[in-house]
Amino acid sequence: MSAYDHRPSIADLCLGRREVLLRCGMGLGTLALADLMGGPKLLADNSQDAADESSRSGSLGPLAPRRPHFPARAKRVIHIFANGGPSQVDTFDPKPSLKKHAGKPLPGGNPTTMSKTGGLFPSPFKFRKYGQSGIEVSELFPRVAQSIDEICVMRSMQTDIPQHETSILLMLCGESLLSRPSMGSWVTYGLGSENQNLPGFIVLCPGGAPKPLGARNWQSAFLPSSYQGIHIDSNHTDLPKLIENIRNDTMSLEDQKRQLDLVRALNREHQEHRQEEMQLEARIQSFELAYRMQTEAADAFDVGKEPQSIHDLYGSGTQARQLLTARRLLEKGVRFVQVWSGVESRWDAHDNVEKNHRELAQEVDQPLGALLTDLKQRGMLQDTIVLWGGEFGRTPTVEKGAGRDHNHYGFTMWMAGGGVKGGHVHGTTDEFGFKAVENPMHVHDLQATILHLLGFDHEKLTYRYAGRDFRLTDVHGRVVKEIIA
Repeated sequence: MSAYDHRPSIADLCLGRREVLLRCGMGLGTLALADLMGGPKLLADNSQDAADESSRSGSLGPLAPRRPHFPARAKRVIHIFANGGPSQVDTFDPKPSLKKHAGKPLPGGNPTTMSKTGGLFPSPFKFRKYGQSGIEVSELFPRVAQSIDEICVMRSMQTDIPQHETSILLMLCGESLLSRPSMGSWVTYGLGSENQNLPGFIVLCPGGAPKPLGARNWQSAFLPSSYQGIHIDSNHTDLPKLIENIRNDTMSLEDQKRQLDLVRALNREHQEHRQEEMQLEARIQSFELAYRMQTEAADAFDVGKEPQSIHDLYGSGTQARQLLTARRLLEKGVRFVQVWSGVESRWDAHDNVEKNHRELAQEVDQPLGALLTDLKQRGMLQDTIVLWGGEFGRTPTVEKGAGRDHNHYGFTMWMAGGGVKGGHVHGTTDEFGFKAVENPMHVHDLQATILHLLGFDHEKLTYRYAGRDFRLTDVHGRVVKEIIA
């Protein structure tokens, strides 16, 4: 008997559980069911896994707040994902040697990337020093640079493959090929959420699910579906369009609550004889969360409630609105917020890096600088990790006349807040910005460090599935203590 079949004692209802749920009109509940019916396998058929998850969940359900392994420096994360791969030598890793040797071949030859590239290509952007730390930042990010003393610039990042799909999965999920839970799912699995009326992991991406890979970018994979990221199309401003099915136009909240109580009773009766079926528990939690969201989400996503001074601080446009929304979500207890540049790989500047990067920086620099300022003045930056960067960097050599190819040998990301050492540069690339040569930092090292700041030993935050203990960092990763304050 499946989790949706009815038991003889309630046969007079004449509906199976699936029909009850689909017809009961619970707004977001029906959307959650449709997603779960087509989603990934939630748990291994393993009684020990079920028992472990049950003990972790507690009476408040799988998103109940939980203590990490040791005292944490941070308790929430916002990941601003510049999908496509920003150029490090045009943003946060100045290389004067490019101008001196412009047009010349890279000494020793160009390492293999996606495409054949030409000679060394100087940055079209000027750099200047900011803050007491004197860290150099491109003219593209003057607002972000105002907070440079809060930022750790990691100039020696490395990943495995110069290809979007695999590198995005490695950055977001810790595995480049196979289905693995995303970092946001691991964080909410470990910490739960501070607000039981909102998802613990929310993804803001304007225009729909990003290409490539769509929802695989925020999947929970074999973790329970409660930890999967919830996508919001932040192009929209009206709540019914922003969150589909957030309102039920035919039933009151009181009537929906009665139906939800009925569904809960039916499922609990069924579950009494099938304690190992944690998928059913995940479904129950999804329906209840959907019901609670109808009131809480309306307030969380209403940026119109912010004073004019805050709107002036963040500026206008989609990036400004979604970063302001992200701050509101964090403030309301959402554990992990991921913010995308858009559906396409927008920073993928193969043919005109100056035009591409200037346009995108103009969209995000002011709101990103505002986010850092806003979090600090609210006392939230000290326990919020702010992470910025793409899936890889770009070559210092030219492609298609004025662009740059993918580069996984050495690139830049930055972090701020949450116990990160501000005003600090970690690692270096060679004099042309192609390869990390000092203190290389792999993507798995970054993930291990983020989990450490959140209070977890990345080797012990595991989940048993198919006879193996899985973790975000696979069998790799080390905590980079040099970047921790």
